[in-house]
Amino acid sequence: MAINNDSTNIRPSLAVASPLPKDARVSFEFFPPKTEKLEQNLWAAIERLAPVKPSFVSVTYGAGGTTRERTHTTVSRIKRETDMEPAAHLTCVGASREDVDDIARKYWEDGIRHIVALRGDPVEGQSVYEPFPGGYAYASDLVVGLKKIADFEISVACYPETHPEAKSAADDIDNLKRKVDGGATRAITQFFFDNDAYLRFLDKTAKAGINIPIVPGILPVTNFARVQEFAAATGASIPKWMAELFDGLDDDPETRKLVAATVAAEQCRALYTSGVHDFHFYTLNRADLTYAICHILGVRP
Repeated sequence: MAINNDSTNIRPSLAVASPLPKDARVSFEFFPPKTEKLEQNLWAAIERLAPVKPSFVSVTYGAGGTTRERTHTTVSRIKRETDMEPAAHLTCVGASREDVDDIARKYWEDGIRHIVALRGDPVEGQSVYEPFPGGYAYASDLVVGLKKIADFEISVACYPETHPEAKSAADDIDNLKRKVDGGATRAITQFFFDNDAYLRFLDKTAKAGINIPIVPGILPVTNFARVQEFAAATGASIPKWMAELFDGLDDDPETRKLVAATVAAEQCRALYTSGVHDFHFYTLNRADLTYAICHILGVRP
């Protein structure tokens, strides 16, 4: 995990006193529940967030396809029982091309038109990703395969601070370009806290001829220690000022939530002043912080 000690990134435009946005758009990510209690929590979050009318909601897919059935069940139920448009995560891990194609066809039959196509994490017991024998090797291959099955809307992942396994930042952008050339229609970033890193990434992708929307992934910080672990695994930097904000709050969850909502809202308002109007929230199946941030963004029932 990198700690960014540069405080010069903090701009006056972060002030919440700026006019309320009128055209911000949001989308949400959920994960499929493992237990009945967690399922109740998920649907409580969905019901709380549904009135803000997100552009879409995505449902994650466990490493090695471990949540395949739960993902499908959750996505299908969202499609049946709500007015929200669900997007199903699909990875290359642990399945042959035929198996992945069958899953994609079933989604299409169920009325699911949006797939988040990902390479996926290494299977349990492996520290390095290895393509599954007879499977799609990488997300760029998966995008091409999905487009052969049906005219899916396809979102893909990207990394403003470079994927930790990439040879270089340029190589990482080349990989994104391959996904776009294959048919991806949107990229969603890994979470980040350094807005300048994201804006520099937009400049680099534009120069590379990538012209699809690149939506910032926003992670409200409910547990700073856990976010440090996430950041270490994904290559995201944590600014020094952010560590200082959460210092001393390990045993004070209520204050931590207030600080978390403030940090994420200021991040989004600052991005909006830079011309960003779409935001994708990693909800962790909790609605409270995300709903509050949407309210501050002017996204309301």
